Amino acid sequence: MIFGIGTDIIEVERIRNVMERDIGFRDKIFTPQEIDYCESKKFKYQHYAARFSVKESFMKAIGTGWRFGIRFGDIEVTHDLLGKPGINVFGKAKEWCEKEAVSNIHVSLSHLKEMATAVVVVETKDEGRRTISE
Repeated sequence: MIFGIGTDIIEVERIRNVMERDIGFRDKIFTPQEIDYCESKKFKYQHYAARFSVKESFMKAIGTGWRFGIRFGDIEVTHDLLGKPGINVFGKAKEWCEKEAVSNIHVSLSHLKEMATAVVVVETKDEGRRTISE
C-alpha cells in the first residue's frame, strides 16, 4: 500500500552557495558514500542538489517533516549496479520505517545545470498502519 508520496525541487546554485559558505554543511547533510559519489562527478553540485531533493522528498512522503529526531544524514541516496536510485535509512529514520512497516521506497531523481528534482514513494506492508496522527 502506498503510505506517502513526496516531491521536491531545488536550485543547484542554492546548494553550491551554502556548501561554499558553510564547510560543515556537506558533512551534516550527506553521508560519506554520498560525498564520495558527488565529488567524483564533473558537475558535483548537481548531484548534491539531487540528493538533497531526495532527502526532502522522503520526509514529505513519510509525512513527519523533521520531527522525531530524524536527520538528513539518516537518509542516504544509493544506486544499484544499473544506476537506479534508492534509499538506505539509518538511526531514527530506520526506527520510524520499522515502526510503520515500510516495505519499499521508490526514488526518482533528475538534475540539470540549474535545477534538481526528486520524487519518493513510500510503501508499507499493512494497510491499517498510520500511527503518526494517533
